[in-house]
Amino acid sequence: MISWMQKHNRYLVWTIWIATLAFIGAGFVGWGSYSFGSKAGNVAKVGTIEIPQTKLDFVYSSLYNQYNEMMQGKLDEAKAKEMGLLQQAFAQLETQTKLLNFAKDTGLIVSDEEVSQKLQKIHIFQKDGAFNKEIYDGYLRNQRLKPKFFEEILREELIIQKTLSLLTIKSLPLEKEAILAAMNVGDKMAYKILTSNQVDSVADETKIKAQWEIQKESFLTDPSYTLSIVWVPTKDTLVTDDEIKAHFEANRFNYTDATGKQLSFEDAKTSATKDLQIKNTKKTAQKTYIAFKKGEYAADENITLDFGNPKLTQEVWKELKTKSIGDISKPKIIGDSYAIIKIENAISSRVKTYEEAEEEVTALYIKQAKKEALLALGEKTLKNFDANSSIVSDFVRFEENVNLEGLNDEESLQFLQKLFTSTKEKGIISISDKVVVYTVLEQKLMTADANQTKSAMQTVNKLKQNMFESNLIKLLDKQYPTEAYMGGLSK
Repeated sequence: MISWMQKHNRYLVWTIWIATLAFIGAGFVGWGSYSFGSKAGNVAKVGTIEIPQTKLDFVYSSLYNQYNEMMQGKLDEAKAKEMGLLQQAFAQLETQTKLLNFAKDTGLIVSDEEVSQKLQKIHIFQKDGAFNKEIYDGYLRNQRLKPKFFEEILREELIIQKTLSLLTIKSLPLEKEAILAAMNVGDKMAYKILTSNQVDSVADETKIKAQWEIQKESFLTDPSYTLSIVWVPTKDTLVTDDEIKAHFEANRFNYTDATGKQLSFEDAKTSATKDLQIKNTKKTAQKTYIAFKKGEYAADENITLDFGNPKLTQEVWKELKTKSIGDISKPKIIGDSYAIIKIENAISSRVKTYEEAEEEVTALYIKQAKKEALLALGEKTLKNFDANSSIVSDFVRFEENVNLEGLNDEESLQFLQKLFTSTKEKGIISISDKVVVYTVLEQKLMTADANQTKSAMQTVNKLKQNMFESNLIKLLDKQYPTEAYMGGLSK
């Protein structure tokens, strides 16, 4: 998913600014500051429009939070730099600014009333179904944004939407029929399912040792740390209902359910209470950190842990990895407490001996040997394939949810995806720990239903829109050149 976004973001992500609202709870992420000389405050000029650093920061923050969510919170600045997040953010802004130049030259405008209507429809700024200015102001404060900047972003978003709406061209009958034909080709096939239970694999210690010799640098012991830890609990910090209510109202956009809908105070009270206790305990934790650093406070526990041990968070482990023996980390939240951690000793990873790695290497060897044996059995079965002794399917289509005999839903889906992207009449398809040997017996064009007709129209419309948008940007690239005021914005 991440590689797909990196490849296609130039043409497919026009409206990232408003998408940022889905990531409000993640906070704002900056990427640094630079000196721009006479161009202070701007990073580039596209056509006649300059791009301010604040806008680049905003788009970068949105991208960072999107990737961080996909990576389950494991993204850091070093990885973001490696992925070229800054360059991706600028590429999106550059494309959007070309569209804004085009809109400006063609006279497209968005009124203040349209901006106001758009703002009032954003659900995270609503309370009881109506726009709530207090929530909106709280969001701006939390994100360190000025109303004028945010509302200008909304205006530009609407201008881009108007511009791209000019490219909307509905599908033609012939185009729809071509897509429907591709969607409704049905295959009737005979197939056999082979599993790893049908092949044997003997553990050959000589070969296992040979494999370990080749790959031994991959088998490492975990580094370990001896740590002194001071715990500062937060759950005992007293907070009143009025304080919790005030904290919730000021930060209510952080409290949403799995669908992004804002929670009521009662539903969010437990989370809001915990957040407020953490906030109110921070000063105590900082004072304890200073006392511990001066030697005036004793550790609550001394412990030796392998790197990544779940007793500490991944964030803490990442920080400890950058520190030296004797260093003390600033207070970090772990569960319901702040943890202040001193590194007493660190033992680096090393290559495991064969005896230490034998179990892992043997498992890998057997898995690979079985896979090779299963493919060899598949080739032999295909060569002597007999449809009469095989499972014969009904006519199946790519768009259908079919549970093939002998395969579960997920395996059936994987098999059909590979089958309908293959040009082979017969062959072998690997699925997890199985191999399916098949031959197509017959093909025919199936009758399309109303849902498929609708889907075909949507597919054609989307393909045409993407094609027109891509070609438009190619034209705008020539019409509106980019002048960068600093290096590193483009790959």
